[in-house]
Formats: sequence, structure tokens, C-alpha cells
Amino acid sequence: MTKPEETLGTPEAPIKVLLVDDQALLRSAFRVLVDSEPDMEVVGEAADGAEAVELARATAPDVVLMDIRMPGTDGLAATRMISADPALAAVRVVMLTTFEVDEYVVQALRAGASGFLGKGAEPDELLNAIRVAHAGEALLSPTATKGLIATFLAQGGSSGEGEGPDSAEYAERLAALTVREREVLVLVAGGLSNDRIAERLAVSPLTVKTHVNRAMAKVAARDRAQLVVIAYESGLVRPRAE
Repeated sequence: MTKPEETLGTPEAPIKVLLVDDQALLRSAFRVLVDSEPDMEVVGEAADGAEAVELARATAPDVVLMDIRMPGTDGLAATRMISADPALAAVRVVMLTTFEVDEYVVQALRAGASGFLGKGAEPDELLNAIRVAHAGEALLSPTATKGLIATFLAQGGSSGEGEGPDSAEYAERLAALTVREREVLVLVAGGLSNDRIAERLAVSPLTVKTHVNRAMAKVAARDRAQLVVIAYESGLVRPRAE
């Protein structure tokens, strides 16, 4: 049967996936699952972050499934290195975590990850995550986004260690947004999908996607996940404690 998601990848150009986890058994399971799909293929396996970066440069994967916690160079450090390499600008990193809301998730998204997925996810969820990341979307469910916000607030809402743009630069980026783009950005930061945002604003999902894409370009966000981080780091969105 043809899967709806297969439109995001084609048999002529399969989605290239790099698997990174220190557990060989888990990597093997992921490989069998990914290689069973006609629209994707595993191009390499790495047991730690340093090896992941080397393989990413050698194989130019579309999506990296990256364990966040590994001995030696962890997934967080590896994601930073991949995101900082201009030659790997098109690579999307999906962090694999034991829990949907990991204590390092905020740092991972700041480092350039496109989202995160729990290791307990169903096979179909993992495969869909690869397709979604490859399409340039973010893996941030409403539940995960709420967790992200809570973690962000617990960390005091600062970017830490002087990483990333300062508040003045964020203000300059946000000033380029139209009123509607800012409105959409706030809703994205609240964890709403394009369909939900479309309902809220009484416009089409395609129109919402256009606003999201324009907002990403103007604030220099890699993807939707980065938009969420920028919304909170800039102070545009200040959630109230429940």
C-alpha cells in the first residue's frame, strides 16, 4: 500500500538516514526498520558523537537520528558541530531521548536540532519523524512543546554560556516580521499545528505555512523548532505559570 508520507521522499531519491546510538542492538533495530521503507535508506551508523560528525561529512545524510546521551562526544555536542558546518546546512537532526522531555532538549534545539523523539515511540512514529524532519518541519507536539517551555522557564529563560544571538539581535530580527507573522509565531510557540492555527485565524493551512516559512527566513531559523526557541529567548512569548 502507498503511504501518504511517501510523497516526502521518492524511490529515485530516498531519504538518507544516519543512525547514531551507543547501543549496537538499537542501531540494528533502527536499520532494519528504516531500510524496510522504499523511500529511505541507512547510509551509516555511529556509536558516538565524534564518529557521527565524521560520517555526516562523509555521507551527507538528509536526517540524523541522534541519541542525546552517549559516552565521549554526546549528541548535544555532535549536533552543535553538524549545525555549525556550512557543508551540512541541509542536514536535519532528530534527537532520540529516553523521555519526551529531556533535560537537555532546550540545549539541543538551540544547538540546531529539528526536534526530538522518545525512544519508546512506535515504529510508524519514528518513520514519520524522519519524513517530517526531511520535509523541513519540526518534531514538536503540543505535549513536547509544553515540556520545552517548562524546561526553558526552569533554566531561567537565558541562552546560557553566551551562545546564540543576544536580545538586541533578536529584537532586530523580530522587527522584520509583519503583524500576522508575529501572530503566527506566537501560536507556533504555543505548540499549535498549522491546521489548528488556520482554524484560529480563519485562513488556509497553506497560508499559515507561508507565514511560518517567511518568519523562519526573517529570523534566520533553521526550522519550526528554532522558531519556538527564538520566540521564548526573544521574550516575544512569556508563558504564565499554571
